[in-house]
Amino acid sequence: MCEYCGCQALETIDELTQEHDEVVRLISHLRPAHEDGGVLRMAEVAREIAKVLGPHTEVEEHGLFPALAGDFPEQIAALEAEHRRIEAVLAEASGAFLTDPSWPDRLMEAMAVLRDHILKEQDGVFPAALATLGTEEWEAVEAARAKAGSTLSRPAA
Repeated sequence: MCEYCGCQALETIDELTQEHDEVVRLISHLRPAHEDGGVLRMAEVAREIAKVLGPHTEVEEHGLFPALAGDFPEQIAALEAEHRRIEAVLAEASGAFLTDPSWPDRLMEAMAVLRDHILKEQDGVFPAALATLGTEEWEAVEAARAKAGSTLSRPAA
């Protein structure tokens, strides 16, 4: 993913990519739980995914996406709509899944959307940002990251 354009050389994009990698790793735990009927495990993993995606989405929607929306309005709107769809299903892992027998299948469908979503960002959004954003826009993205934080551990400076 995204290694061809060099955008991961930017710390901001590298952090977003690391979060994507962690989400994909977590998604890989869902299939065996789904096959085994492990709804409680699926909910646990879904909550872990939501924890990673919370600050990640904030950086995208308050930093990166606004900077790109002028040039790519339809694409950014579609990505934000996917965020809402994925967040809604993940939010059910806090309790609604217990009373909804369709939740495991809907979670798996949402995770398929999320995997495709990640590819769109890494192969489209991140290279486009590298090519089009100026210093002020990158500073806004970095400010959004500073405000949002991250759930990933970082090496000590």
